[in-house]
Amino acid sequence: MEEYNCVFPKNVISEVPKLAMYIPNFVTSEEEEEIIKYVNNAPLPKWTQLSHRRLQNWGGIPHPKGMIAEEIPSWLTKYVDKVSSCNVFEKGKLPNHVLINEYLPGQGIMAHSDGPLFHPIVTTISCGSHTLLEFYKRLDSTQQHEQNLEFSFLLEPRSLLILQGDLYHNYLHSIAEKDTDVVSKLTMKNLSICGEEFSEGQILKRGVRLSLTIRHVPKTSKLKLKFG
Repeated sequence: MEEYNCVFPKNVISEVPKLAMYIPNFVTSEEEEEIIKYVNNAPLPKWTQLSHRRLQNWGGIPHPKGMIAEEIPSWLTKYVDKVSSCNVFEKGKLPNHVLINEYLPGQGIMAHSDGPLFHPIVTTISCGSHTLLEFYKRLDSTQQHEQNLEFSFLLEPRSLLILQGDLYHNYLHSIAEKDTDVVSKLTMKNLSICGEEFSEGQILKRGVRLSLTIRHVPKTSKLKLKFG
């Protein structure tokens, strides 16, 4: 596998708890078009419809008792390998699962963490549209009403975001249900390393976004079929 030297000090997002890395233009426009084509051409049963978005699981469906591992198709393996070649995953912890979310303009996801089903590194490729990923400090149940936005990342199309460490364990992330986002240099902490230049107060209109969240599920099991 060819090594893709994407993680340098310049990719580390400063002014936030460790550790987040942002790589603009991680995939090419042609690769983005390929991803969108294959995702949209997936058979209808592959989609799971939720109230505010729909998604696909590739590699299996994570479960506390163990994910029944399934083969990831070759068109998607190419991007799993490309992320793996950044060498952010530990030896023996290479990604084996891809969650693909489709967000229409105005759709989002509530504040959450990826939790113990996954090795604590999450990598996300964005395709089709930008979005704004917002972060909140994890609080105990008696403090949740005090939850305030700490900072946000502007995720451009074709970019890769890597989260681990304190940001994985002690922060929640969300996407607000909006049609547009307003650029703020105060709260958007990765603007200086984005692929494009953005001006204060600039209004960004969301389109259809596909996110490929590529992770390692430590606990897997083999399906045992009984016949007769």
